[in-house]
Amino acid sequence: MISPTLSPAQHERDLLGQTVVVIGGSAGIGFETARLAREEGAEVIITARNPDRLHQAGLELGASIAAFDTTDFDRLKRFFDELPTPIDHVLVTGPGPYYAPFAEFDIDELRRDVDAHLLLPLEVARNAVGKVRAGGTLLFMSGGGRRTAPGFYFLSALTAALPALTKNLALEVAPIRVNLIAAGFVDTPLSATLLGDDLDARREQLRATLPIGRVVGPADVAALAVHLMTNTALTGATFDIDGGQQLVGT
Repeated sequence: MISPTLSPAQHERDLLGQTVVVIGGSAGIGFETARLAREEGAEVIITARNPDRLHQAGLELGASIAAFDTTDFDRLKRFFDELPTPIDHVLVTGPGPYYAPFAEFDIDELRRDVDAHLLLPLEVARNAVGKVRAGGTLLFMSGGGRRTAPGFYFLSALTAALPALTKNLALEVAPIRVNLIAAGFVDTPLSATLLGDDLDARREQLRATLPIGRVVGPADVAALAVHLMTNTALTGATFDIDGGQQLVGT
């Protein structure tokens, strides 16, 4: 007997009964991942620094919210300590990278970049142990520093460090799984802020040169993130999502 094909509305929701925390969930990739996780049946908790934008996102998603600066690591610890029940998955997004000519860099800005892009994943991992269920996931975000360009000296160093960090943490915190999403250009509000008036030209360049013939969007990254949450065979790995950007060097 042939089983009937399920319609999209009937398919089993892969995150049903699970809880997903999205750090940086009020916009862009974080928001889209939270939205997709909700569609897949998860309870969602989102955090961000901007309380007004976070409140609006929470209402739109039907998510719980917590407004704080995640690089305040004492406050981050308190957030995890105050979670009322175990959770299943954590996605960590972050602010945009810091760029500056080598002769003009600001050491305080570089220290903030270390906090936001290297120490934050470590602190999340440390506080997630005992809170994330076995087989759950820690997902970190990277990208942007895989090519050589003026002003990329520090970004490239941080980008190179994160795959090694991910591999080692996957062993340290097992059976929690740890994976890294390495994105190229993603068409988000953050990208619009960074590029300003050059945004449309960048989009057109990527449409003309990328093998996929279009620009990667937040929903593309969200789909990968949810897949990494639900596929329990994946840990310690870095997953590129750039539309083939590395292949053509754009």
